Amino acid sequence: MELPIDFRKGKGPSRGAEFSKGVKKSLTAWAYIAPAGLLMAIITFLPQAYQIWMAFTDYGIRNLRFNLLNPETAKFAPNIVGLANFVDILTNNIAIQNYDFWRLLLFNIVWTISNLVFHVSLGVLIALALNSKKLIGRRVYRALFVLPWAIPGYIAALTWRNMFDDRFGAINQLIGVINNWVGTSLPTNTQWLTNAVPPIGGILSFLPLAFYCLLVTNIWLGWPFMMVVATGALQSIPSELYEAAEMDGATGLQKFWSVTVPMIRPAMVPAIMLGTIWTFNNFNVIYFITQGGPFGETQILVTQAFNLVYNQRLYGVAAAFSIVVFCVLFIITMINNRITKATEAYNA
Repeated sequence: MELPIDFRKGKGPSRGAEFSKGVKKSLTAWAYIAPAGLLMAIITFLPQAYQIWMAFTDYGIRNLRFNLLNPETAKFAPNIVGLANFVDILTNNIAIQNYDFWRLLLFNIVWTISNLVFHVSLGVLIALALNSKKLIGRRVYRALFVLPWAIPGYIAALTWRNMFDDRFGAINQLIGVINNWVGTSLPTNTQWLTNAVPPIGGILSFLPLAFYCLLVTNIWLGWPFMMVVATGALQSIPSELYEAAEMDGATGLQKFWSVTVPMIRPAMVPAIMLGTIWTFNNFNVIYFITQGGPFGETQILVTQAFNLVYNQRLYGVAAAFSIVVFCVLFIITMINNRITKATEAYNA
């Protein structure tokens, strides 16, 4: 019998031979994934590569007739500007009204954190309430509470925008009804989405009234997702753990922190990371309710990128801006992952 390794000489098969053998064995697998890989290259990687190239040019509306595959359009080619677009973005050297990158970033972070706090806390608390066996009609409540998440974001955003209308909106009309019933004199013509005067001073003085309207809207839209995740996690917790904790004399709050939180953590942490990305790039709520107003004070990074493309036609700057947004979100995700250890193996 011929051994694959000659122990007398201490030699084995060369790395080239091992690589060739591995390639031959994986030909079938490559044949299966090749169509998907080709499709990904065409619809994903090529546009991304083109965007990266655009980020280092002064690509504008005058360059739309340029085509990399057609030499006759070379005269419409944009100029290579290197890192100038990135420098202009970070130093606010862009001719756009009310543009301030660092204020945008701060607002985007505050927007994301404030939403996640409410999404997670409300989702877990309501899931705990619905998990109670003493609650009658739990299935009905679960179906009703999922509706905000199931409604298309575009429809929900426009509905809330109409509700916040200062003349005919349901919010001001409801305040008028309350005034008639209770005898109060609350204002019924509040400009919820256009008033630039911040309702709260101090460190929150940069947040206009429209921010709180957007916050209420996105809380209504976002907590059902966390509730669904938390409900599934709660139903997988063995009841014996609560019985053992109760025998040890643990209170309800102690059982929550000692049993419930550790057991739902594997499900909630990835959901929180996903919610962070969704909220950070939540285009629908911001754009369809305030369009970044008043005076750009509720603009987030993704809506500003949209503005650079469709309103300003600064395609090169917009491509660079999108790369900056990706880098910011990547850093936030890595920090979140490092703190929560979401991608590490978890043993209950």
